[in-house]
Amino acid sequence: MPAVDKPLNAIAKANDLRGAVPQQWDAPQARALGAAFAEVCDAETVIVGRDGRVSGPMIAGAFMDGVMSRGVDVMDLGMCSTDAAYYVSGARDLPGAMITASHNPAGDNGMKLMRSRARPIGQDTGLGAVVARADQLLAADGEPRPARRGVRTSSPVFPAYAAYVRALVDLTAIAPIRVVVDAGNGVGGLVAEAVFGEAGGLAALPVEIVPLYFEPDGTFPNHPPNPLDPANTRDISRAVRESGADLGLAFDGDADRCFVIDERGEVVAPGAISAIVALGAIARERASGRQPVVIHNLITSRIVPELAEAAGATVVRTRVGHAFIKEEMAAHNAVFGAEHSAHYYFRDFFFADTGVLAAMHVLAERDRAGQTMSQLAEVYRPYAASGEINSPVADLGAAIARVRAAYAADADAGTLAIDTLDGLTVDHWGDPPRWWANVRPSNTEPLLRLNVEAADEDICLKVRDGILGLIRQGT
Repeated sequence: MPAVDKPLNAIAKANDLRGAVPQQWDAPQARALGAAFAEVCDAETVIVGRDGRVSGPMIAGAFMDGVMSRGVDVMDLGMCSTDAAYYVSGARDLPGAMITASHNPAGDNGMKLMRSRARPIGQDTGLGAVVARADQLLAADGEPRPARRGVRTSSPVFPAYAAYVRALVDLTAIAPIRVVVDAGNGVGGLVAEAVFGEAGGLAALPVEIVPLYFEPDGTFPNHPPNPLDPANTRDISRAVRESGADLGLAFDGDADRCFVIDERGEVVAPGAISAIVALGAIARERASGRQPVVIHNLITSRIVPELAEAAGATVVRTRVGHAFIKEEMAAHNAVFGAEHSAHYYFRDFFFADTGVLAAMHVLAERDRAGQTMSQLAEVYRPYAASGEINSPVADLGAAIARVRAAYAADADAGTLAIDTLDGLTVDHWGDPPRWWANVRPSNTEPLLRLNVEAADEDICLKVRDGILGLIRQGT
């Protein structure tokens, strides 16, 4: 492989790889990553899926070429969702790669690597070794090749995937429901058609789908593939109201995240969805005679650990990022895990995240409760939250240090707590006025992220504005 002046550490993140194509990486880097991954994972077969990004076929093809150059076979899943790739890895006990940049801009691409059984590969669990070996291969002008070249076969994923998730949540007997699904020109339409409809070879469920932007288009002509940004849920909110739908589901670009919109067109906070799904999982776990364990990242709404503990679960707090939370899920045999960003993890889904399975649990619970989506969600969102606020800052470390210094005296006096599990968390939840705030560098973008939650809106706004002033000081 020829040397290329595009070092891979520039696109290596804590949980995956992401960067602009071709400015930061291209086919030679993808090929080197494939060869390095084949060497590091030491498997006979590797699965490879991709989302609908324009550069996906090129990046996936080069990665597979690198894998096969090491005598390792490739199972090509084609265009699919990230959670469908996790399903194949888990069900077939194979390592693999999903070529995706998730919610990043259209010009980016990336990859999520996994060991067999969908076990994550992050910076501390093998990603660093893969990147280092790939950079060695890029610097070497010719590497020895095995006598045998790997073979590439195609394998359809959605029929078996749809059957698997349907077996986990029985929706066949729910009352008919109308649901707007915004695929955002990602692969969410493929998921919805397979799971709720007949595209996976199964009988349609009593779910009438109103499709929005189902055609995969990696230029994302209608809106960016990130439902966490309120600007990107305006279309689905309007469509829910205009169609008289019972609720809406908005997927991100690779469809491993799913956001719920109620019948009024309002986004249901991921913390409320986490609480709804967690309580159902806890009840099922206790009914089976097991002690339930629930994982949440440190910026998930406090309603999640509060309700989970009250329902009898053991709660474990962890860092932000799928690789970190999956490790904790497996270590504790947790039944459910939640992140603020609408990533939902299930033991029954190989400890991996899947948005559509969370949505199915919500549909089942809504039907059981006999309530509208807004009525069901209202109980689970008692606190005020800022949402995630991103600030481009020249010196991230200095900005975090300013926030810490502002609260150091109170921490020394014991009136609040400070921890550094992930960025900086300032916690004043124990006594009124109750609030917490977290400031952390993004794992995927050059930004500082702020999240604040408080017992009421006034406190939330006051804390938010004070910390934002510190973060953006001098910018």
